[in-house]
Amino acid sequence: MKRLGLLRHAKSDWDDMSLRDFDRGLNERGRKGARLMGEHIREHGGAWDMVLASPAQRVKMTLEASGLHLPARFEEKAYLADSQTLLQLLSTCDDEAGSVLLMGHNPGLQELALDLVAEDDEGELYDEVMTKYPTAAFAMLELDIDSWSDIASHCGRLVHFARPRDLDPELGPTRVG
Repeated sequence: MKRLGLLRHAKSDWDDMSLRDFDRGLNERGRKGARLMGEHIREHGGAWDMVLASPAQRVKMTLEASGLHLPARFEEKAYLADSQTLLQLLSTCDDEAGSVLLMGHNPGLQELALDLVAEDDEGELYDEVMTKYPTAAFAMLELDIDSWSDIASHCGRLVHFARPRDLDPELGPTRVG
């Protein structure tokens, strides 16, 4: 059994439109969301052996603001990666790591979470992930594998899903009008 956490980067900063997408950081709401989700992950996610992450600035800043203080392996291929690319990257993880926290972007993380859930285990959490995987959302899956090289579609069970707005309503969607 392996454990996989999926953490989407927090709300990015769009103030400087001259920055490349890769170089955008976090806005204040994003920093607050990352701190809150970091606390939540420490309380509900258990210990993590490693982080596998996109090297985008907003992902690095999310990890830093979260306060998780975990060793990270930044992979260029994880930047805006789709589900299949993320599966391939996870398959290269050292089997000494019983739990991996994958940090990146949508739609790849959402697709991966949905792809990994066994068809007979789709339920309320699955429906929430399918509806929306907002910034700083965290999902945790238990995978029925002994080696990361065995990771494949439908090998897991979604056991936890949390969004910043679940922990602080002020971090929910902004309403206009």
